[in-house]
Amino acid sequence: MLNGFDYILIGLAAVAAGAVNALAGGGTLITFPMLTAVGIPAVAANVTNTVALCPGYLGATFAQSNDLKGQKRRLWLALPAGIIGGIIGGILLLNTGERVFRALVPFLILLASGLLAVQDPLRAWLVRRAVQNGTTTPAEGWAMLPVGLAAVYGGYFGAGLSVIVLAVLGLTLDDSLTRLNALKQGISFSVNIAAALFFLFSGQVIWSAVLVMAVGALAGGVLGGRLAGRIKPATLRWIVVAIGVVVAVIYLL
Repeated sequence: MLNGFDYILIGLAAVAAGAVNALAGGGTLITFPMLTAVGIPAVAANVTNTVALCPGYLGATFAQSNDLKGQKRRLWLALPAGIIGGIIGGILLLNTGERVFRALVPFLILLASGLLAVQDPLRAWLVRRAVQNGTTTPAEGWAMLPVGLAAVYGGYFGAGLSVIVLAVLGLTLDDSLTRLNALKQGISFSVNIAAALFFLFSGQVIWSAVLVMAVGALAGGVLGGRLAGRIKPATLRWIVVAIGVVVAVIYLL
């Protein structure tokens, strides 16, 4: 059972994660380790974290809804891929034993940290690629296969999902970074909400933690928005990457 101090720690982690997500991304690398630190089993912590993240993904999708105009066909292809992949990832998670998942956690965190580290170079590469002429890309239908694979990872763990999806879209679709980013938001939301709805029936969601995290993340998002002009996102991103690496090493040891 969680005590009052545990809820304070979870709430503060959620505030930090909300601010980090608003500024740079990677908030899961703060909230997930905190959930396990207060004694929540790794699988239940991951499930709880996924459910708590839903409002943030929804808000990000609405924020870029204008950039989704003209991408209806892509959404009809991508959202089912995201939903199916998210559910498959959720099924894999719930069928992974606690011991096995704990063994995988440090490597999953290192993967997420690495993805966060290459986010800026990746965006720069996507911009350069977008301005090149004569780019050839696979048919949009085939592009949904790697999107589905990324969705499976997102349903299983989730940290770094947005970076993976954006990379996949940039490699397979020829469009502006702004429009691809908007499509990424919609796909990430579909993956997260599909996994979260599946987890509702797992009996592993810690609802009191979800409530505290939702409130904290909302407050952190507002705080992050106000700090946007004062803190360089790149600096914050590297701090989060460093935290992720340290946490992964602690898990390994």
